[in-house]
Amino acid sequence: MLTKRIIPCLDVDKGRVVKGIRFVDIRDAGEPVELASFYDKEGADELVFLDITASHEERKTMLEVARHTAEQVFIPYCVGGGIRTSEDIRNLLAAGADKVSLNTAAVKNPQIIRETSRKYGSQCIVVAIDAKRVQGPRSKVRGQRETKGADSKTNNQQQTANNRLSWEVYLHGGRTPTGIDAVEWAKKAEALGAGEILLTSMDRDGTKDGYDIPLTKAIADSVNIPVIASGGAGKLEHFYDVINEAGADAVLAASLFHYGELKIKDVKEYLHAKGVPVRLTD
Repeated sequence: MLTKRIIPCLDVDKGRVVKGIRFVDIRDAGEPVELASFYDKEGADELVFLDITASHEERKTMLEVARHTAEQVFIPYCVGGGIRTSEDIRNLLAAGADKVSLNTAAVKNPQIIRETSRKYGSQCIVVAIDAKRVQGPRSKVRGQRETKGADSKTNNQQQTANNRLSWEVYLHGGRTPTGIDAVEWAKKAEALGAGEILLTSMDRDGTKDGYDIPLTKAIADSVNIPVIASGGAGKLEHFYDVINEAGADAVLAASLFHYGELKIKDVKEYLHAKGVPVRLTD
């Protein structure tokens, strides 16, 4: 059985690691390469760097951070934010990144997933999905309409589908709604060649109320590639719940680790005691 991964997330803004609540109320958490080196020694399985304002501000992602991290960190790491072209991906991989995360660019040009997964390998291409729960029927997100003149059975089935939970994809660090259903987008991303989904619940981000189990399960049940759960970790039980109940392949957290509320070793030992396969270190 594959081990479950524990991944610290380093949200970077103007060269500093920051953390907010529901994508706002940002506060400083430290210097990215120093934190990356610390987490390497602490037993993290991977790292994720996300330049959270690069796409919104239309600037390039952080090549220098990638280069300096490669000099000091010996676990796999992923870089995202501001990536628009195949050349951007090539440059990041050449700088030392093991994976790249695509969000805005993938939604605007889905074929970049196909093109780059074929060129660099699907294991390098992570599609990040920032999802927010939709208030009201699912059809508002997917653009469906109830068919006029349909029989009552058909309309009842339509209403049942509309009342299911649904989530909308957002871009630009949670600033821009797209009208795209998150589950359908995850399935399309996989079909285009994505090797992994980095799924962040905007409703839970930074709240420490626990991961969004329904969202994570909906995505994990719909794809055959690994799903990284992100947004909402607040205590040890939350890590177990999203793995056990929702089928997450990896769990990502930020503020809990950045501010010393939990150590990676604590999480791994807890999961191990609960029967979850993890990579333990001395």
